[in-house]
Order: sequence, then C-alpha cells, then structure tokens
Amino acid sequence: MARDSCLARVGAGVAVGGAIGGAVGAVYGTYEAIRYKIPGLMKIRYVGQTTLGSAAIFGLFLGAGSLIHCGKSY
Repeated sequence: MARDSCLARVGAGVAVGGAIGGAVGAVYGTYEAIRYKIPGLMKIRYVGQTTLGSAAIFGLFLGAGSLIHCGKSY
C-alpha cells in the first residue's frame, strides 16, 4: 500500500512539474523567439523545443524530489 502511494506521489510530481515547466518554457520560448527575431515558422519550432525541454527538466526534478521526499517519515 505504501509503495503504491509513493508511486502515485512521484507520478503526480512529474505531472505537475511537466505542466509548470511547459508553461514557463512556452512563455520564455516566445519571448526569446521575438527577442532574437527568429524568422517565420522557425518560431513555432523554437517555442516547441523550449517548451518540451523545460517541461522535461522541471518534471524530472520535481519527480526526483517527490521520490526523495517519499522515503522520509515524519
């Protein structure tokens, strides 16, 4: 039972981290694409890459933090 709870917490951490990272990455990618004046459809690719990269990193770290926190008992 505790193992399922821990797995659910880690999964939720990854999901929340991915959502927050995706939102931040989309905003930052849009800003950078406008700032560097990336031409045409390359803006969409740049924003997409930034969004996915940021979502993956945030999700990884929040999932790892949830995994570490899961082993502690208070």
